Amino acid sequence: MKRITLSCAGLLLSAISGSAFAGEQDITINMNTLWIVTASVLVFFMQAGFALLESGSTRAKNSINVMMKNFIDVCLASLVFWAVGYGLMFGQSTTGWFGESHFMMNDASHQDYTVLLFQSMFAATAATIVSGAIAERTKFTSYIVCAVVVTAAIYPIYGSWVWNGDGWLAEKGFVDFAGSTVVHSVGGWCALAAAIVIGPRLGRFDRATGAPREIPGHNLSLVALGGFILWMGWFGFNAGSTLEASENLGTIALNTHLAACAGAVGTVVFCILGRQPILLTSCVNGALAGLVGITAGCATMDPQYAVLTGFVGGMLVIPSVNLLLRFKIDDVVGAIPVHGIGGAWGTLAAGIFYQGDLYNTDRILTQLVGIGAGFAWAFFGSLVLFHLVNLAIGMRVDSEHEQRGLDFTEHHEVGYPEFHQLTQSFK
Repeated sequence: MKRITLSCAGLLLSAISGSAFAGEQDITINMNTLWIVTASVLVFFMQAGFALLESGSTRAKNSINVMMKNFIDVCLASLVFWAVGYGLMFGQSTTGWFGESHFMMNDASHQDYTVLLFQSMFAATAATIVSGAIAERTKFTSYIVCAVVVTAAIYPIYGSWVWNGDGWLAEKGFVDFAGSTVVHSVGGWCALAAAIVIGPRLGRFDRATGAPREIPGHNLSLVALGGFILWMGWFGFNAGSTLEASENLGTIALNTHLAACAGAVGTVVFCILGRQPILLTSCVNGALAGLVGITAGCATMDPQYAVLTGFVGGMLVIPSVNLLLRFKIDDVVGAIPVHGIGGAWGTLAAGIFYQGDLYNTDRILTQLVGIGAGFAWAFFGSLVLFHLVNLAIGMRVDSEHEQRGLDFTEHHEVGYPEFHQLTQSFK
């Protein structure tokens, strides 16, 4: 009887040990899943930040139009990315150029669905970047068509080169941890192409001299609030890209925060040195440029280099805006300087300041190749896309509609009805 008792105790102890080991694995998986879902929520909340920043930067008569674009493109981008984009980006790739499986993902593991959720938020961010640059003069339906194509093809194909293990840039060792180029520069270069095709807003440049005229946004408080929301969401954007609840989350989040702070300071310093007014909109964009810049190297930089990366990104914002104005390119929110230029600089910085291997020439050259490939693919690809859409259905609203405001002409509702009634009474 004693032997049986001991044997049963041994079996029980063995079962407990086995279940404990299995339980540890389950806990790890569950913790990783919880973190990725939480990060997905943070990145999704960035859409509210974009909506507030872009709406506040435009005139009252176009506020609903901008909000509507941000609301709808996240819906369409998520559906299109699930159906097509995710497969092109992360499917099995025999060529190194695009994926060939995982379209309309179904019957997959819980972990696969979790990654799809997180990556869908990134795809929506890339599409949203374009809307702010071309606000106040773009047809809603035309924008939707372009956002679908950007999410379905332009963004995921470049993403497959970098984040798919078989991608040709990934095999070269290209560093872009959370998407300075994959998400932000791609979105910024698409915005540049769109702004060129559509042209500037009415009255943005003087007809006689070509000098730029200021068209102030209707609510700068929304711009500041949107900036803070984007800043908060960026912790999920960067730290969530670990795809696990790992010990380096704190370092990534710290680098993210320091770069944002340094970006705002960089813009202030540039304004002081240039004897220019220190504008709220410029400071917010400086912080965002710092965030965009650190996105590539947030996991592979020491904090002092994160500060330097953010500071330089903030310094680049105003001269980049001035360069666009010289070429009469009207970017309402500064999306091209923040995301395009900031993303390119941050991707280069990720190679220059790579932790433990600073100033490696081969890595820097690889970063330059990836930056150039991103510009060539996103800018020229989207330039063709926008031209085709412009020829087919037109990209720009009628001048009368632009003057009246897109809230009413595109959506038959207004964000500020009292103001709208007052202006109508004076006609």
